[in-house]
Amino acid sequence: MSILNKDPVKRVEKFLKEYDSNLKVTLLDNSARTALEAAASLNCKVGAIVKSLLFRAKNTFILCLVAGDKKASLIKIKKIINVKDVSMASAEEVKNVTGFTIGGVSPVGHLNKIDIYIDNSLERFDNLYAAAGHPNCVFKVDYSNLQKMTKGLIKEISE
Repeated sequence: MSILNKDPVKRVEKFLKEYDSNLKVTLLDNSARTALEAAASLNCKVGAIVKSLLFRAKNTFILCLVAGDKKASLIKIKKIINVKDVSMASAEEVKNVTGFTIGGVSPVGHLNKIDIYIDNSLERFDNLYAAAGHPNCVFKVDYSNLQKMTKGLIKEISE
């Protein structure tokens, strides 16, 4: 079975096509499980890779989209959402909440509705690359469309 036929990738592809028929999932020859691997495969700056990081906040989850060359700041996230107890979601939680495995978590096409925060440092890049449901699949999008398609709130959430 081709990677492109896997359900998580098909979910992302369906979302992208409904949003803009020009957006497409790209299958990479090498893994893009980490931002460094993705940047090497795409021959782009590490910061242009969108890391989709799921955090647990009390009884809910939030997805933070952060540049590949930055780290999500728990302190900033806690202040923004006004919750003291925030932590990275476990691999099992990531799979259950988003429908994706770590390394392939897309900003779109989740199984459940999730509040999304987009780090303002991503605005530096003309083109961004985000995971598309599998560690070898990505899609290219600009900052404005990333914000529109995710309905994410733009905040300073990185350090």
